[in-house]
Amino acid sequence: MGDWVIGAFINLFGSIAINFGTNLLKLGHDERGRHSMLGERINGKTILKPIISFQSWRIGILFFAFGNALNFISFGYAAQSLLAALGSVQFVSNIVFAYFVLNKTVTVKVIVATTFIVVGNTFLVAFGNHQSPVYTQDQLAEKYSNITFLFYCLLLVAVVAMHHYVYRRGELLLAISGKELMRYWKLLLPFSFAVVSGAIGSCSVLFAKSLSNLLRLSMSSSYRLDSWFTYSILLMFLCTAGFWMTRLNEGLAQFDAILIVPMFQIAWTFFSICTGFVYFQEYQVLNALRTVMFILGMISVFIGITLLAPDESKGGEVMDIPVSSKVNTDVERLIEDSPTNDMKSLARAMATKALAAVGRAKVVRIIISYRNEIRRWNRNIVS
Repeated sequence: MGDWVIGAFINLFGSIAINFGTNLLKLGHDERGRHSMLGERINGKTILKPIISFQSWRIGILFFAFGNALNFISFGYAAQSLLAALGSVQFVSNIVFAYFVLNKTVTVKVIVATTFIVVGNTFLVAFGNHQSPVYTQDQLAEKYSNITFLFYCLLLVAVVAMHHYVYRRGELLLAISGKELMRYWKLLLPFSFAVVSGAIGSCSVLFAKSLSNLLRLSMSSSYRLDSWFTYSILLMFLCTAGFWMTRLNEGLAQFDAILIVPMFQIAWTFFSICTGFVYFQEYQVLNALRTVMFILGMISVFIGITLLAPDESKGGEVMDIPVSSKVNTDVERLIEDSPTNDMKSLARAMATKALAAVGRAKVVRIIISYRNEIRRWNRNIVS
């Protein structure tokens, strides 16, 4: 059994653990959002509990860290492009975890989209690079200063800057009062957020691969890890991995997990494969057949991303709508649809609307009380 098979199995379990941890992180943010609706208020501002105080978030962090540790170990045994493509297993586990952990409705459209993504990534795994040579420190340093890699880094900076501008533009449109976001903005906003996160976060894969290579080199030779090069790579890994973790938490707090998680993983997978191709020159093993199958795999992945777009005709939203907004809308609709033909019923309706503004915790009780009053008022009219 080749080393790449060992690395693939380790990475497989690590990817599942990461996805499970990601869904638990989202569950923690959802719980925090629900508590904020019922929390204390000072000067009209809600006091938010620290996210670390929620047990689901803490457990999610542990699974996320454990999965990343397994993935770090796997990088020493297989090619970066192969292991990055194995992230497709997260799309399968994401459906299961989103259904059982987050109680999300998994539609046929989401299943079909995930199938396209898994099939595409399967092509990438089957026809990708199965080699993983061990490089010396000098060889790794030479690759970092290669003109092709430097040009790729410049291109990566341009992509990040463009999508960061698009995201900020979408945030500005969203902040305008009464401004309805068009359907493509509802998809473009999380997509741009994921691209920026994945482009920078994928660099942590390169640094992790380099560190794992040096660790494997030290185990098989007299190479010592306490060198400036090792410390520099470790620092860059911590910075990019920290950025990826921070953006992951922000994305889970802002967008629906069943949409943003696949986008995160697709962006991370795509840029990780590209970085491995450029830095380690893993494309050299691709012949004509492998190149065609690789392109077909990427096309299948992008089709899956397109199918993950929310269906506006069915009321799908990219971003979670606060529960309080939904409840207040229901209260106003109830008041508007209720009979207010005399001053007494009108006063009752105004009182109900005023009470609804006091706090979300009393909304349900107000609705029930108001409906009972309406029924009693209607019975009096009939009698």
